Amino acid sequence: MCAEAAVAIFAALRAHSVALLGFGADSGIELGSAFVVLLRFRRVAHVNEQKAARINGLLLFALAAFIVGTSILALTNPDFRAQPSYLGIALLITAAIAMPWLSSQKRRLAAKTNSVALKADAVQSAMCAYLAWIALGGLLLNVAFRISWADPIAALLLLPIIVREGWEAMHGKSCCDGVC
Repeated sequence: MCAEAAVAIFAALRAHSVALLGFGADSGIELGSAFVVLLRFRRVAHVNEQKAARINGLLLFALAAFIVGTSILALTNPDFRAQPSYLGIALLITAAIAMPWLSSQKRRLAAKTNSVALKADAVQSAMCAYLAWIALGGLLLNVAFRISWADPIAALLLLPIIVREGWEAMHGKSCCDGVC
């Protein structure tokens, strides 16, 4: 997950890709969530799952605001138009394929251990796959047809998922609570 976030952000900055940057930042937030789950499994007493979830929710809302601002900038200023990113495309294809498998493995382990935190983390892995497919669509349109506006539009399409994740984290809900 560290490599996914780092490569996504690196490729996004090189290509001015808002969609790829949104994906990479979301991966970083997921990494924080996975770290909390790890600490919970290690039974570190000072880890408050609810507080960590709220912080993740706030970070997701900040990410959504950032995506809106940078998308507007990319759509209105030619200096910030996205360039093709083959590294980004390769990363997104990998994530789109690997994350559903990882999500299913986490769900299976969550059922065995009766862990609500791991079940919620499995949902975040599934969301990562959806984000990858959406961002990939924008990057592929940009590469195939030189439609630079497809990237910020794809980034804006990430918003409903990111805002929903943020809302659910802030309110201590996840798909395992029957929301999905």
